[in-house]
Amino acid sequence: MDETILEETRLDDTKKYDTVVKMLHERGVTLSEIAELTFDLQKEYVSDLTQEICLEHVERVVMKREVQNAILTGLELDILAEKNLISEPLRSILMDDWGLYGIDEVLALAIVNVYGSIGFTNFGYVDKLKPGIIKKIDEAGKAKDKCNTFLDDLVGAIAAAAASSIAHRYA
Repeated sequence: MDETILEETRLDDTKKYDTVVKMLHERGVTLSEIAELTFDLQKEYVSDLTQEICLEHVERVVMKREVQNAILTGLELDILAEKNLISEPLRSILMDDWGLYGIDEVLALAIVNVYGSIGFTNFGYVDKLKPGIIKKIDEAGKAKDKCNTFLDDLVGAIAAAAASSIAHRYA
């Protein structure tokens, strides 16, 4: 592949990374908060694990193109639902975060799929228990004008993928 094309691709991923981080922040989530979830998932298994290591792995996950694409898609759907720019009945499904909708989890699984089966089990765990920032996101999404249907699952998937990345590195 031509070096110029490779460099442009890297720059594009970096720009998308910056956009994703900004969008997450605008939705009330920082990478540090995601790293806290990652730490909680892996602290029993890696004795010298630190928040800094977890943050590095979260950043590494978010730098992946397929992860960026999933995040951008999910966040955009949440935003469009809030702005009433999605037709019914889908808008109501998203605004109410219907339990049997499932597409939010399917999109999140695209993120953890990058890291193998441990990513799936980690995601299932955080999706069920809703620890830390995920609980905050889920509760905020219950406000009448707020939609976090995709956000909570995307955050859980990032944390689960980062935990899997750590497990692969230190196991």
